[in-house]
Amino acid sequence: MDAQKGKLRKYAEFQDMEIVGEYSDEGHSGKNIKGRQEFMRMLNDIEDGKDGVDFVLVFKLSRFGRNAADVLSSLQLMQDYGVNLICVEDGIDSSKEAGKLLISIIAAVAEMERENIRVQTMAGREQKAREGKWNGGFAPYGYRLENGELVIAEDEVEIIQMIFDRYIHTNDGINGVANYMNNHGYTKKLRQNGTIPGFSSSFIKKIIDNPVYMGKIAYGRRRTEKKAGTRNETHVVAQSDFPVYEGVHEAIIAEEDWELAQEKRSKNNYRREKIHDPEHAHILSGILKCPCCGKGMYGNVAKAGRKDNKTRYYYYCKNTVNATGHKCTFRCNIEQSQIDDMLVKLITAMTKEGKFKDAIQDKIGATVDTTDLENSYLC
Repeated sequence: MDAQKGKLRKYAEFQDMEIVGEYSDEGHSGKNIKGRQEFMRMLNDIEDGKDGVDFVLVFKLSRFGRNAADVLSSLQLMQDYGVNLICVEDGIDSSKEAGKLLISIIAAVAEMERENIRVQTMAGREQKAREGKWNGGFAPYGYRLENGELVIAEDEVEIIQMIFDRYIHTNDGINGVANYMNNHGYTKKLRQNGTIPGFSSSFIKKIIDNPVYMGKIAYGRRRTEKKAGTRNETHVVAQSDFPVYEGVHEAIIAEEDWELAQEKRSKNNYRREKIHDPEHAHILSGILKCPCCGKGMYGNVAKAGRKDNKTRYYYYCKNTVNATGHKCTFRCNIEQSQIDDMLVKLITAMTKEGKFKDAIQDKIGATVDTTDLENSYLC
């Protein structure tokens, strides 16, 4: 980074240019502009006409972007405000004739190169899985890494065995196993990929579903896929079908026991029907705090019953419904209508206070007329 900045400064000095700002997205990929705060700040400054700049200097075009569509759209925005791009190492100046053509070609090549690197990397990882080797990242709970290989962690292995034993030989489901562990004094060792000593249902699920514990290496259990209808947005999608290879590491659980756990998982694996009401919003979801543990409370829906055929909306603390690793004794579901009524009364009282208007005016720097607000909530 320092070498690149040094070369840009020398170029500016040689061309008798004045540097009025520096923007550096260190540690961010150029595959798209999403998440590149400094890049977006630069574009915003150009739109605002800050410092009246004429050029943006980059070390290479790949530092500006590796997605051809993003490169060209960003360049077009800059040129709309009379600002051009100079790629020092590539010797490209968008203000020159054929400069934009060269940028289009190099940007397309850079995008293709990035895709080739990704494909080759994934192929290498799959080959490593075929050989039964760990593909990198944190070791799963129950193992530790030695020279890049999985070795059983003696101080964690009992937890793994207990989880499988409870799940296979009792009527406990995933949530039940987590509650049992939490209620009987078991704790997790704190590590990089496990920051709480308690057991959550999601942790139990990951343990039971991972074939690494029967001595196998799975590849492609989750894949990064492009979101439909978007240009660069992606999300991680769990795969129902993926290859599993014989691992070189020692198993913690017998393969027969792992298969028994999967049979139970398939029987118990059902999803509650989601009730979507576009006319109802859980406006305090995550904002309302549990009076016991202090965590955010979230909106939920109780499907209409046979007696009154009425759908009910309420807020609840997730720590009391699902095992999350955090203890909470709050057992009440708070009716949203009750909270909403309290909120209306609170807002009504606040709007009557002159300090409320003054506080809003100071906050947004504009005159605020709360007459409509007062009339809407006064009974």
